[in-house]
Amino acid sequence: MNNGKALIFSAPSGSGKTTIVKHLVSKFPELAFSISATTRNPRKGVETNGVDYHFLALFDFKKFIEQKELIEWEEVYEGTFYGTLKSEIDRIWQNDQVVVFDVDVKGGLNLKKYFGDNALAIFVKAPDLKTLESRLKGRKTEAESDLQKRLQKVQQEMQFESDFDLVIVNKDLEQSLANAEKITSDFIKS
Repeated sequence: MNNGKALIFSAPSGSGKTTIVKHLVSKFPELAFSISATTRNPRKGVETNGVDYHFLALFDFKKFIEQKELIEWEEVYEGTFYGTLKSEIDRIWQNDQVVVFDVDVKGGLNLKKYFGDNALAIFVKAPDLKTLESRLKGRKTEAESDLQKRLQKVQQEMQFESDFDLVIVNKDLEQSLANAEKITSDFIKS
């Protein structure tokens, strides 16, 4: 029975957590992806509302906060909010699946605290800052100013690595995917 379990993948942008999570969801039918809510705009041609994120107007997001419909939320960048809807967790657990998160570092720590012993929190990191910067630039989805904001945030987020249960250094994608599969399989069976 997987109801109540949560697998949390957190990382600075560009570390590869989304690639890892998508791979795991495709491999393990016991997993279901928790779709986060955000007030930012979708990346054109890359992200779909209700699949990658629930893209909400700021007014609607704040209404969810007031109504306590979010497990956790954060203003990640000025005027840009991210959070986890309670309805997402209910949807997944009603299907007797393990909820898997792809969230930023602070969100991951908030979820770890919320779910306690029912969660496994994994920190994914690039092997070095140069590799991370190259990955972010390779996306070609952001303006240079947004890219610089993300890179500044990486320095802060890296300080929380030791607060997670496990760390995956994503140097070689195939090895990282294999490590994530083993971790996930063990967690599901526990």
